[in-house]
Amino acid sequence: MAARIELPERARIIDLGCGPGNSTEVLAERWPEADLTGLDNSSDMIAKATAAHPDWHWIAGGIAEWAAADGEQYDLAFSNAALQWVPDHATVFPRLLSRATMVAVQVPGNWDGPAHQTMREVAKRYPLEGRVREWYTHDTTFYYDVMAPHARQLDIWATEYIHILDGAEAVVEWYKGTGMRPFLEALETDGERERFTADYLEAIRGVYRPRADGKVLFPFRRLFLIGRR
Repeated sequence: MAARIELPERARIIDLGCGPGNSTEVLAERWPEADLTGLDNSSDMIAKATAAHPDWHWIAGGIAEWAAADGEQYDLAFSNAALQWVPDHATVFPRLLSRATMVAVQVPGNWDGPAHQTMREVAKRYPLEGRVREWYTHDTTFYYDVMAPHARQLDIWATEYIHILDGAEAVVEWYKGTGMRPFLEALETDGERERFTADYLEAIRGVYRPRADGKVLFPFRRLFLIGRR
């Protein structure tokens, strides 16, 4: 996504949901003379980012709150795999464009993939009804309708990546930090979380069967949006 963005060399960039600064480092490589800021709602992540790059600017806070506030303007608001955890995209996305000349966002779009569908089936065995809120993401037409009235230029696309993993266990490990997170957090005990993970692994074995070399092919779809006001 960063490779498709055109900005001045000395641009002001904010990385929304920066975590420990991994994605911010990608931005620094792309624009080495940029004025960089990272924002994350985890104080631990901000502490790690600050320790690694004390010369950049770091803010502890939420993306929705930042978007709604009156504050400094940026040339680019960049967010990689963070906004799926932020509700009300119909409100938040236009607000992002009010804080930056350009917005670039990547979110997972794999909610209808076999891994996600299987997870929902497994969840029916547990007392989770009404307690799980999955990713707050939508399809490409939603983002066009939300952003088109505010953007002079809009580029939206989806890419399905085929990840080659070491068996079904690797698929489960992948999903623990993404799609499975809301399910695990809704369960009350470590025992329930362990059983859910084991049940999901057993179900996944029948979905992603190993190839001749023991590897499994794991497709994962991601949505991208670049908008300029």
